[in-house]
Amino acid sequence: MTGREFLRKIQKLAKERQTSMTYYAALGKESHGRVFFGSSFTILKDPKKEIGAGLLSKMCRDLGVKPSDL
Repeated sequence: MTGREFLRKIQKLAKERQTSMTYYAALGKESHGRVFFGSSFTILKDPKKEIGAGLLSKMCRDLGVKPSDL
């Protein structure tokens, strides 16, 4: 899964759960950005690059969602 796919899926999940989701590219260093999901947030690496399984599970844990929900 790439970073853009992650953003699309987390945005769809936010609509289903009726919560807010925003992505701020300016709040990260270089190509990183910050994803807010409700009151939680995580850092997203370069949206163009692939996300590994370990990083994906950590990002989902930060946001309070299960990887299977995506």
